[in-house]
This record gives sequence, structure tokens and C-alpha cells, in this order.
Amino acid sequence: MAAHALDNPVWHSLTTQHAGLAITADGAARYPAAVVPFAAIAEPTARAGNQLTSIVDDAESVFVVGVAPEPPPGWQLEPKKPVLQMICNKRASDVPGPPVTTMTSAQADDMLALTALVFPGFFRARTLDMGSYYGIYDGPRLAAMAGERMRLDGYQELSAVCTDPDYTGRGYAQRLLAILCNSAFDRGFVPFLHVYADNTRAIGVYRKLDFVDRAVLPFWALHQ
Repeated sequence: MAAHALDNPVWHSLTTQHAGLAITADGAARYPAAVVPFAAIAEPTARAGNQLTSIVDDAESVFVVGVAPEPPPGWQLEPKKPVLQMICNKRASDVPGPPVTTMTSAQADDMLALTALVFPGFFRARTLDMGSYYGIYDGPRLAAMAGERMRLDGYQELSAVCTDPDYTGRGYAQRLLAILCNSAFDRGFVPFLHVYADNTRAIGVYRKLDFVDRAVLPFWALHQ
């Protein structure tokens, strides 16, 4: 039986809906470093490992989800915490709250600052190229944000779900995720997301929006 596309989500995103963003090398692909630090292979072979490292800079580290290459000599595949992949199969009810801002490049510095505070390492200057992002402001301060990351045929990943620690417990993340879930369904995509399997607080928020567990996927950093 063929593996599900969501078992290798970065590869299937870069070879379908996000092919226009892909940097490829026959059996390997990655997002530009300024977009997100994710890379993937079609099959876990030594050849794929060689192809993948040919498009990664020597001083760079990229993340691999689900399917990992055999790293060539001089490269390391460092295991990270596994991620729980969750999927949503029903529309969300509207969650009341403050006004929601559609984020643009004009707010990129605010988004970079919040993600650096709450969940560093994954959001980059051009991550907005991947999809729609929404935020909730308190005056000039970005209190919470969430948006779209990987997109593959039939599925839309939601990501960058961040709330400033001074604003937790107000339902802001749930409000933003409800908007994003329904937008995905409106466009014919099923929402899914990844969360560290030990992040019980975030998982509790996602369950309130009827996200259910699909799989626990291994997660690595590839670097020299």
C-alpha cells in the first residue's frame, strides 16, 4: 500500500502546490532559506542524501520531517523531538474576540519578533510567501498570530501559532485557527498541523477545534 502524502509532507508540498517555491535536485527538494528551513526527499536512499546536500549550504541546517535521507560523509542527521501530526475534518465555529489583521510584509518585523520570542527557528523573512497569515494586535503590539505553511494537494498546513506570553489564555490562538481552518475548507483543503508531541497546552487548543491525531512523525536536523 502506498504511503500517505502526509507521511512525507514537505516533499509532497514542494512537488505539488508549492512547486513554484521549490529548489530541486532529482529526488530532493527544499524551500529557499529565506522562506523556511525545510527540505525533503522522495525516498530514503544514499543517492537522495547526496542530492539533498547538494542544495544545502555547508554552514546551513535544514529540517526534515517523516522521511530522512542517508546522510553522505561529513553530514549529520540529528534527531529532534518527534512531532504529532493532527488533522481537522470539520469546520470550526466562529470564536469571538478582538479584530483580526491580515498580515503583510509591512508587519514582517512584528512577526519575526513574536516567533523569535515564542517559537524560534522556523519563521523567516519570506515565510509569508507560503500563504495567508493573520494577527491580533493590542495597539502597536502583536499579541498573537497564525498562518499557512506547507500546502499539498488536498491539504493545508497551519503553522506559526504564537501568542505573546502576556496574552495567553484569552482564546486568541483559537480565534485565528478557526478563521484559517474555515478558509482552508472553503478552498477545498483539509487543515492539518504539526506540534511537538509533548506540547500538551497547544494540543489542548487544537482539540477544541476538533483536530484529531493522525500520526507521530520523526523529525531531524540535517547539517555538517
